Amino acid sequence: MLKSPYHGGHLEVIVGPMFSGKSEELIRRVTRAVIARQNVQVFKPALDDRYHESKVASHAGRTVAALAVGSAAEIRAHLAGEGALLSDPGVSSLPDVVGIDEVQFLGPEVVPLALELAGVGVRVILAGLDLDFRAEPFGSMPDLLARAESVEKLTAICTVCGAPATRSQRLIGGQPARLSDPVVLVGAQESYEARCRVHHELRE
Repeated sequence: MLKSPYHGGHLEVIVGPMFSGKSEELIRRVTRAVIARQNVQVFKPALDDRYHESKVASHAGRTVAALAVGSAAEIRAHLAGEGALLSDPGVSSLPDVVGIDEVQFLGPEVVPLALELAGVGVRVILAGLDLDFRAEPFGSMPDLLARAESVEKLTAICTVCGAPATRSQRLIGGQPARLSDPVVLVGAQESYEARCRVHHELRE
């Protein structure tokens, strides 16, 4: 029996701490896809409006147009219609590439969505934090990492010692955050620093 031809669908995940270049790498990959004349759609969580409401922006200032959404269900509704399976015959043609930035904010529903997209031939590029400010696995990232065909783990530079940084240090009034603080707090240099394992701190 002949094998079915490869249809190109796969899942790529880009992870790392704050300031490691995750959004920059997502922008680089989708920009190359656009240059290759592929149909690209990028999404971002609506709560992440640090730099722009309708663009994915890197800390270095590079941007790419994106649709802000509140949930994975909104992404599905945009691509296929509310509640529809992406493989339904009635679904209009899907993008060649779907990119999602800050994917850790979209909840567990993003996992089946990403797998379904990859299963029908879409190249899915996801970028996000693998660890929260406590250095604990963030949301659905462990599941996405385990299921991806490709994973790139980036590091930043520790602001204390200059070593490779794998943690996001949250600061409240210049002091390390408490273990009991809420997991989600959108911010940039005013609230976070990149730290290595040795210099990552939490207050009780």
